[in-house]
Order: sequence, then C-alpha cells, then structure tokens
Amino acid sequence: MTRTEYPWLLPSAMSQEADLPGDRTGARPRRTVRDWVVDTFAFIIAAVIGILASEASQQAGNSELVVFADQMLGLLACCALWVRRRAPLGLALTLLVVSVVSPVSAGALLVSLFSLAVHRPFKPVAFVGALAVAGTAAAALVRPDPGMSFLASLLTGVILILLVIGWGMLVRAQRQLVVALRERARRAESEAELRAEHAQRLAREAIAREMHDVLAHRLTLLSVHAGGLEFRPDAPSAEVARAAGVIRDSAHEALQDLREIIGVLRAPGEGEGADRPQPTLATLDALVAESRQAGMKVTLDNRITDPAAVPAATGRTVFRIAQECLTNARKHAPGAEVTVLVSGRPGHGLTVDVANPAPVGEVGKVPGSGQGLIGLTERATLAGGRLAHGATDDGGFRVRAWLPWAA
Repeated sequence: MTRTEYPWLLPSAMSQEADLPGDRTGARPRRTVRDWVVDTFAFIIAAVIGILASEASQQAGNSELVVFADQMLGLLACCALWVRRRAPLGLALTLLVVSVVSPVSAGALLVSLFSLAVHRPFKPVAFVGALAVAGTAAAALVRPDPGMSFLASLLTGVILILLVIGWGMLVRAQRQLVVALRERARRAESEAELRAEHAQRLAREAIAREMHDVLAHRLTLLSVHAGGLEFRPDAPSAEVARAAGVIRDSAHEALQDLREIIGVLRAPGEGEGADRPQPTLATLDALVAESRQAGMKVTLDNRITDPAAVPAATGRTVFRIAQECLTNARKHAPGAEVTVLVSGRPGHGLTVDVANPAPVGEVGKVPGSGQGLIGLTERATLAGGRLAHGATDDGGFRVRAWLPWAA
C-alpha cells in the first residue's frame, strides 16, 4: 500500500484516504495538524480584514450601535469558518447574505468562497460566485464606502472574489491530481503483484512439467530393474551386476536432473558449475539405447539426416515427447514393442510418431494416468505445433505430434 511519510501535513480528506482506503462508515475525517494550522490562519486573516472594515465603518461616521452590530456579525462570521470543511456551500450562502449588510464579514466571505471552490465542483462554485458578485454590488449600494466610488468598490469586490475562487479551484485540481496519481500507484502495485503471482504460477507449472517428464522416465527404469532383481533373485551374477549398474546410473541421472530443476528456483550465480547440456534430437539415440538396456523393445526410425540442423527448442520438445511416450509404454504396456518415427524437413515441419500395440496380459491401472499427455499437449502447443493421442484399432496406443521447423 502506498502511504505518505508525513500524513499530518496533508488535508484531512487526503490523509483519511491514505490511511483508511476501504472505510465505508461515513464518519467525517478528523482534522490533521495541517488543517488546524490552516483553519487558524484563515480565522486570523478573516479577523484582520474584519478589523480593517470595522475601522473604515467607524471613520464613515456610523453610529456606535451599527459599528457594534457589524463587529458582532463579523465575529460570528469568523467563528463560523471553523465549520467550513463540513458545510462549505451553506456557510458561503449564509455569509453572502450577512456581508451585504455587514462589511466586517467580507473577510469571512472570501475565506468561505475559497473553501467552497476547494471542496465542491465547478457548477455550485460558479453559481455562488455569481451571487457573490451581485451581493458585492448590493453591499456597495446598502453600505457604500465613502472613500471609494461605486464602480471602484464593485471592481475591487469582483477581483477579490475571482482571485479566491480561482485559487481554490487550483488547490482542488492539485488535490485531484495527487489522488489520481496515488490511485494509479496503488493499481500499479496491485497489477505488479498479480504479474508476480502469475509468473510464479507459470514457473511452478514449468517445473512440475519438467519434473514429470524427466523424473518419471528415470524412476520407471529404476522400477523395472529393481523388479527384475526382486522376482529373479537367482539370476546370473553378471546380469545382477548389469541391473545394479543401470539402477545406480539411473539414480545418479535422476539426482542430476533434480538438481538441475531445483536450480531454476535459485538466484543467478548460486548454482555450482556450468549448466548441464539440454537434450536435443541428437540425444534421442541415447534415450532409446537406455530404454533398450532396461529391457524394452524399441524401434527407432529417425529420418532426419542432420539432427544438429533442427532448432534446439524443437529438438528438445521431440526428445521430451519420445521420453514421455516410452515412459508411458513401460508403465501401461510392459513387454510391447514401441516404434518411434521421426521425420520432416525445413519449411514443412517435424513429425514424431510413437506407437505401441496392445499389452500382453492384464495391466493394472497406474495412478495419475493422463497427466503426462496433458503436459505433452501443452508443450507442443507452446512450441507452435499440435499433438494428438489415442487408442488404435488393435488396442494399442499412438501419439503423433507435429512441430514447426522454419526453412
């Protein structure tokens, strides 16, 4: 929340908005230190003007009763200025009537017009201003100043009225500008928080997707070889050693991938050493070899003669699609042969087609099925391509994706 360092230097309305932006109680804002200083200063100015007007009234030869009545009305008018923030329109209209018969109230009238221009919109201010000009003319006729002509008194009154009203409108415009800038700052802070939350959510989704794509493949390899050791405890020592080596290597690779994914959460410079190379289309052969080593039957038909010519982002997407498909085939169709076909050329796009026949025997339901395919669809869409998947007529499963490859 944007706050002012010294709220006591602001008008009460603005400080109330800064401190209690959601207040709906309708309570009037309390005066700040600045309000007390300004109100006291306004009272003094109105009193000084009234004293000068009272002296002029005495010099004009008015009776003591008239002078005393002027002074009392002027004092009451000055005291009434303490409510100018709560009822500026009513106060201005009242003092307008009083000032016609009491020149001592002229100072209080000017202050009330200034307050009206600060706290009310233009239409009521213009209306009261016009009445004030007419009242000035009426006052010049009812209580003429012997030292000034009627025209001079009228011009002086009009100029003073226009000055105080113009000054009040300027103060109002400045306050509205400050309020607008403050609201814009609050909106910018809220939007920045929303953008940060959105970025965090996208980062979490990306990390979750990457963890699923990478770790699921490694962990299924561990599960396959550990299951083989469990159900064949009498296997030859060479086969046991080979399976143990695969388990060790897969666990090591899983830990490396996990460190790499967690490294995304770290600030720049916190990681140790250079980043690990990202998989590309050129590493697809190693992925297939790894699956074959785990006992899977995988046929790879890579018709891309130069994998290095494929853009890195596109090749990485193909690798992740093939990796997820092999992981799914290992879980849902164990023992079935998987065919991986990669084809395409620049300008026409790149296609990856992974299919497997129906599994032999009954396969139990795997928890969390389908989440990986959702992630693959999102990954392909983000890359500008498309992905389709579904069961085949013979009971198998097929995943086919197309990705753009610029010429």
